[in-house]
Amino acid sequence: MGVYTSFAAKLLFPLHEHLKKHSTVAVKGALERSQWLEPEAIRALQLDRLRQFLGECAAHVPYYRDLFRALDFDPAAISGIGDLARLPLLTKDIIRSEFERLRSELPEPVRLFSTTGSTGDPLRFNISNTRISHDVAAKWRATRWWDVDIGDRELVIWSSPIELTRQDRVKQLRDCLLRSRLLPATAMSQTDMDRFIAEIRRFAPRMLFGYPSSMTLIAQRAEQQGVRLDDLGIRVAFCTAETLYPHQTDVMQRVFGCPVANGYGGRDSGFIAHACPRGGMHITAEDIIVEVVDAQGRPLPPGVPGEVLVTHLYSTGFPFVRYRNGDLAVLDDRPCTCGRGLPLLKEVRGRTNDVLLAEDGSIVLAVAIAIVLRDMPGVNGFKVIQETLQHCRLQLVRDGSFQQSSAEQQIRAAFRARLGEGVRLDIEYPEAIEAEASGKYRYVVSKVSQRHVAQGGGAAG
Repeated sequence: MGVYTSFAAKLLFPLHEHLKKHSTVAVKGALERSQWLEPEAIRALQLDRLRQFLGECAAHVPYYRDLFRALDFDPAAISGIGDLARLPLLTKDIIRSEFERLRSELPEPVRLFSTTGSTGDPLRFNISNTRISHDVAAKWRATRWWDVDIGDRELVIWSSPIELTRQDRVKQLRDCLLRSRLLPATAMSQTDMDRFIAEIRRFAPRMLFGYPSSMTLIAQRAEQQGVRLDDLGIRVAFCTAETLYPHQTDVMQRVFGCPVANGYGGRDSGFIAHACPRGGMHITAEDIIVEVVDAQGRPLPPGVPGEVLVTHLYSTGFPFVRYRNGDLAVLDDRPCTCGRGLPLLKEVRGRTNDVLLAEDGSIVLAVAIAIVLRDMPGVNGFKVIQETLQHCRLQLVRDGSFQQSSAEQQIRAAFRARLGEGVRLDIEYPEAIEAEASGKYRYVVSKVSQRHVAQGGGAAG
């Protein structure tokens, strides 16, 4: 750790968090100790906190007080994590309709947050100082797994309007002192990407952080222009907020000359899991319980894909208990070779509308389509929009080497093989793929898969 990085991580940032009345530093210290506990000890720690947390909900949160009474549910009598299955799922519709009754009666300060609404349904909720401290500490711990720390030069490639409207002078000063710089990737024209590439070379960051889609576009542009970015000493590229596809990892590793670390979480769900250098996707189990369930909300065993439910054990002020965040994932029961006792996610498959549905209703992962298109000559970008079970649109950004007749024949055959012989595919050729309202670049948008799963079509295929 360099002198300035040590100064920032041990003095500047702790002072910043203290002034904000966050307990981040103490929580991070506890997390760095608990990660080495045996799995049984971590489960025991989880269970103790779950009893305490649900007891707080029963005492101070009107919605849960009434719910527990109606179910004759006693938090103190919980004997295992599996007892959570006795409680109903928390959905976005419930949060909207019960917003005031989901707020704790305790006077802890809370802030109003919202999701970006990439699925068309933005969600508003409160987050307490306690939860913010735990989420920031969990991210800090995971950052340190990769031999980087607060105060190392960080380039954030981000396009969320929430961040971009909060670049006030205090935040700018803080980011300057912590050597974190924002690239506002709200637009990704060739001119924009060339400017970003020049800034990466000039700033020479030790770590990158941002959407995998945006970083992949920048890496591809640098490679096309013959600009090296693998000689800058970048240690790691942290990806979050979107599904990370294998072809994106390949491009970023090759161009940036560093490993790619996948992070999984969200404003609503918290900092759920993060990859370590040994490849394990570690759940922040001290703070969060992750269930993977079938369409009826019943827990599924490791290795079986299903919907994600999140219980954030430190979501005081506005509890999230068995929250249905709209994602698909697979639990893993194998230990990681890094030696941490934290449980693992085997796979994160993205949102329920980031997968396609075949004609028979079975799920088709986006990567099954991506591998057909990613190496096709002349294809510089693509996006699949599933309108119905029988109709898809494919947007392709092409260059002069694209052989339209033979390529279209190959693409149509691939879609039929994966989605069904009766699926109609319309191929469009825009000049560029437009970002979503949130600023993200999504490769697959299904208008039917999320509704299908929500109606009981199942999460495994």
